[in-house]
Amino acid sequence: MKILQVNKFLYWFGGSETYCFKLSDHLVKQGHEVQFFGMDHARNVKGNALGLNVSNVEFKKMSINKISYPFRIIYSFEAKKKIRQVIEEFKPDIIHLNNINFQLTPSILYEIKKHNIPVVMTLHDFQLVCPNHMLYLEHEARICEDCKGRKYFSCVTNNCLHDSKIKSMLAAFEGYLHHKLKSYDDAIDMFIAPSRFLHNKFVEFGESASRIKVISNFIDQPAPTGATVKGDYILYFGRLSVQKGIRTLMEAMKRLPHLKLVVAGEGDLEKEVAEVPNIEYVGFRTGDELNDLIKGALFTIYPSEWYENCPMSVLESQMYGTPVIGANIGGIPELVDDRIDGLLFSPGDVGQLVDSIRYLYDNRDVLTEYTRRCVVKVQKFSIDRYYAELMTVYESVLRKVKEAGA
Repeated sequence: MKILQVNKFLYWFGGSETYCFKLSDHLVKQGHEVQFFGMDHARNVKGNALGLNVSNVEFKKMSINKISYPFRIIYSFEAKKKIRQVIEEFKPDIIHLNNINFQLTPSILYEIKKHNIPVVMTLHDFQLVCPNHMLYLEHEARICEDCKGRKYFSCVTNNCLHDSKIKSMLAAFEGYLHHKLKSYDDAIDMFIAPSRFLHNKFVEFGESASRIKVISNFIDQPAPTGATVKGDYILYFGRLSVQKGIRTLMEAMKRLPHLKLVVAGEGDLEKEVAEVPNIEYVGFRTGDELNDLIKGALFTIYPSEWYENCPMSVLESQMYGTPVIGANIGGIPELVDDRIDGLLFSPGDVGQLVDSIRYLYDNRDVLTEYTRRCVVKVQKFSIDRYYAELMTVYESVLRKVKEAGA
């Protein structure tokens, strides 16, 4: 089967890219042919035979003074033209969409539809129901569901996008436009939700449950067979941003000056993180470097304060027998069983997080038992299991399109 993976970032950036790249590597191992379409970037690790991608757009830093700005993030003629060329050369059997908004834009959906190719889309966030994709206001540091019922004007009143009135107006307009045009309704054959939470939230916002298949994320490496020597440190790895609960984590560590936290990642809060005395900031890590950090940690912390979907970081940690202290929000509780293989705490509650860290650090027998249970638990998140479920979806939409064209 020929599969075109579409994602705006084609370099290691976050969980969406980890999912997209590792899944595609496995698809290739199973005999499928995979190519990619996204944005140009010096750090790209994936591409297509023509070497055609969309010009790089850093939306957060983009100047609103440019006359092309509003049109480029709502409807990209460049993306539409280039994906047409890639489709005509590659002739994919199926197109698998990931994150496309603001850089690739739904313009590509209209081109894909012309070619009558089945389309599956993995929902990594809430972009299709929330103009800022998070159901979270960064500048107010709070959950927000004001756009429920397609009330996208709330994006403007709340300054949802980068605390900018103009950008928020553009995002709201994009939401109204593509809802009115039924861009996603007409082009997407099936959505994949990595968590039951995300599935339920989309249904709550008006999406049909029959168009969403829940397939939890995967890990693609076997759990280690031998005992791993643990270091005397705790680990956070991921983006360094407000919605990830980084400030809550920093405050907790200030109250535990005798403990060491290693932080791996990049983001807006890098400088603040590096200034905490008992936090060792090691920058962005990936591959074996990151794996070694995870293996050696006593436990990891996932303190998010927004609706997480099915964070790969939690599964990657458990895979190496490293228990997780996670915020009780979004899809995290679907991965961390409280006081069975990890601990949950109320998001944003510094006191609860401090107590959880102290408990797990001081009770090594509990930590050892959680480690054992993590290794057993992650077996049900194997990439082979994911592949089998994904193939069922692929075959279903292929039949659907074939029957519709008969």
